[in-house]
Parts: sequence; structure tokens; C-alpha cells
Amino acid sequence: MVSRTQRTPFAEWWWTVDRLTLAAIGALMLAGIILLLAASPPVATKLGLDPFHFVNRQILYLVPAIAIMLGASFLSPRQIRRLALAVFVISTLLLAATLFVGTEIKGARRWIVLLGVNIQPSEFVKPAFVILIAWLFAESSRRPEMPANTVALFLLGLVGSLLILQPDFGQTMLIAMVWGALFFIAGMRVIWVVGLGGAAIVGLTGAYFTVPHVARRFKRFFDPSSGDTFQIDNAVESFLRGGWFGKGPGEGVVKRILPDSHADFIFAVAAEEFGIVLCIVIVALFSFIVIRTLSRAFHNEDAFARFAAAGLAVLFGAQSAINMAVNLHLIPAKGMTLPFISYGGSSLLSLAYGMGMLLALTRERPRAEQLQSRGHFHPAGSLA
Repeated sequence: MVSRTQRTPFAEWWWTVDRLTLAAIGALMLAGIILLLAASPPVATKLGLDPFHFVNRQILYLVPAIAIMLGASFLSPRQIRRLALAVFVISTLLLAATLFVGTEIKGARRWIVLLGVNIQPSEFVKPAFVILIAWLFAESSRRPEMPANTVALFLLGLVGSLLILQPDFGQTMLIAMVWGALFFIAGMRVIWVVGLGGAAIVGLTGAYFTVPHVARRFKRFFDPSSGDTFQIDNAVESFLRGGWFGKGPGEGVVKRILPDSHADFIFAVAAEEFGIVLCIVIVALFSFIVIRTLSRAFHNEDAFARFAAAGLAVLFGAQSAINMAVNLHLIPAKGMTLPFISYGGSSLLSLAYGMGMLLALTRERPRAEQLQSRGHFHPAGSLA
């Protein structure tokens, strides 16, 4: 047991970190391993791999992910900004590189191979992007003469353009959604938020008429008879087959027929084998993390910490909601993982980095320390 009287870095971290949120994240990680044990063996067998190939790799990724999350949770706001800037620059360069040397999968270039490892740069751009936008909006509210909003809009355009060129409209929408939420939270004029929403609608309309696979997804969503809806139909049916308490571990059908049952459609596997009750528990865990983070963030006097924690919570919650909504056929299909539950190394490491920063930003700090954190903003407006 760690005593409150101890003055070690670990003791200070233990008594200031949000342990309930940390426990909820741990529960999601554990649920991810259990559900991968149920969902991934048929997929691995079809690919000629060991039945537990994806489970073993997820556990392998989970070790550094936990280390990254815990390490990031020790950082100060100043260190978080500096690290985010470095991660953003490197990830954006890799994001641009995928357009030229990336691996093409299903008509999109979203992956790049580094040292024999497949990396999806867009996953690492997201949390770093949120931190930088939060810093810019905090500076804008503190120093209106600084062109922070213009720079924030430029970064949105830069990242959005690179994602569209891949193409990856799902991640583009997610980035724009979080940017708009932060813009609103920062107290900007509502007319600008409405304008951003209008621009998003125009962008989606343009994508519908110019990008064939986007048009097909929307047509299949509104008119199932217009195309192949095999995956979505089976995902929705799995909720009906599972009922409240599921058919039992190993008794599911959907994992045997869907190629992405271990990734995009793992929520459907959970519904069929473990029932709607487990799905409600998973939704409750996601909701608890988001609501608790927002509550703690809005009580923080440091504008940067408030905006950054809220932005990371919105990013985490929106990605979770999009994945589950696709499984329930509430929105058109998008290739997006369910945080900490779906298989994916880049996704897992990126989420660990983001949630580690979230834990750091919501730690209980004395008011004097919060003021000191704000005091680092020198007249030049540097990140130092």
C-alpha cells in the first residue's frame, strides 16, 4: 500500500491520478483480450495463421501500450505539449509519405512499413493534433491578438487534406468533429461552429459525388437493395441472435463469416456470444471515462489542460460511438476500431498515448501548480 506521506514520484502520482478512470481503461483492455479470444481464431485460421495469432500479437502490443500510457500519465502539461509537437510533426511527415510509399489496401494508402512493422500514421496524428489545437485555443482565449485560430484552422486543413488523399474520410470526419467540439468548448462564436458544420456537409456532398466508394456506402445505408450489405446484415442479426445473455463463448456464427470480426465488427461478436448485457457494460465503461474526464476537465483552472483533456475525451468517445453505431447500422460503414477492444497495434499504442495524456491532464494538482503551468506561456507564445 502506498502511503500519502511518501514523497516519491510514484506515491505522488498514485494519490493524484484518477484511479477510477485508470481502472475503467484496464477493464476495457481486459475485455479486448477476452473478446479477441472469442472473435479472432476463425479469422486467423482462414488466413492460414495460428488460431491465436491475433490474440498473441495484441498481448505483445499491450505490454508497450501500458508502459506508454503510464509513462505519459506522469508528464506535466509543459512536457505533454512538447511531446505532442514532436509526435505531430513526425506523424504528419509519415502521413504524407504513405501517399507515395505506403502499402495499398482496399484502394487506400494508410499504412507504411518501418523496420518491418506496419504503422498507420493517422492513428498517432489524432491525439497529438488534439493537444496542439487545445494549446492554440487556450492561447487565443488568453491573447486575442495572437493568430492562434488561424493556425488551428490551417492544421485542420493540413491533416484533413492528407487524410482525404489516402483516402480516409472516416478519420477526416473524426478529426473535424473533435476540432469543432474544441472550438465550441473554447467559447468561440457559435456562427463559426455552424460554419464548420456547413463546410463538413459541403465536403461530404462533394465526396459523395466524386468518390465512388463513399457514394456506395451511403447508397447501401439508405437503400440496402442497392448493393452488398452482407457484413452489416450479419452484424445486426448477431444482436438478435445473442439476446440479453448471449449464446455462450465459442457459439457465435458472425465471427466465422465476417473477415473483420476481430477488428471493426468485434462489438457484434460480443453481442452474439455474451449478449446485450455485456454490450451495455462496454458502453457504460466508455461513457464513464468520457463523462468523468469532462467533469474533471471543466473544474481545471488551466485553460490548456481543460481544453486538452476535454478534446481527448471527445476523441475517445466519438471513435467508440462511431464503431458501435456502424455495428448497429445506425450510420454508414466506416473502418474504425473500437478503442482497446478491436485488434490493431497502431490503434492500441496511439490510444495508450492519448489516454496517458488524459490521465496526466486530469491529475489533481494544487492551484499553485496550475498557475505555474499557465506561467510557462511567455510573451512569445512558445510551447516551452
